[in-house]
Amino acid sequence: MVLSDQKVTMRSQVEEVYGNRVRVRVCGLCYQNDALLLVNHQGLTEGDFWAPPGGGVEYGEHLTDRLVREFRQETGLVVSPGEFRFGCEYIHPPLHAIELFYEVKVTGGTLRKGDDPELSIIADVRFMTPAALAALPATALHGIFRHVRHPAELKSLNGFFRV
Repeated sequence: MVLSDQKVTMRSQVEEVYGNRVRVRVCGLCYQNDALLLVNHQGLTEGDFWAPPGGGVEYGEHLTDRLVREFRQETGLVVSPGEFRFGCEYIHPPLHAIELFYEVKVTGGTLRKGDDPELSIIADVRFMTPAALAALPATALHGIFRHVRHPAELKSLNGFFRV
């Protein structure tokens, strides 16, 4: 398969910004009834890539402070971090990420498609029902979904997973 110039350029940008180092990320699980808030990142994979909101932690920054900022930037929502739920590790050279997932509750703001300050990769932001998630190919979802049978199970998932 031949990649378009835009995809090759995006892959190069992703590798330059995030590649060849371990990146610690903090992510939030935000529910509205049984629908989970997800961000659609384009340019990271061949197609859509839906994942919980989150981002890389900088040196000296508290995880929950970063989580609040990422939600505001990516979704327009103000959140209050809750319990730590689980962690996961993603290794697919040149990318290597350690991700820490927290429960979050919305305390303000208005849901909107935000942005990523490093790359323009956010295509959509929405609460996805279990039926909507089940209709997506596994490759379009964050790897943590391979460890549950139903998206609601993320609420009780704990431990550390390879994705």
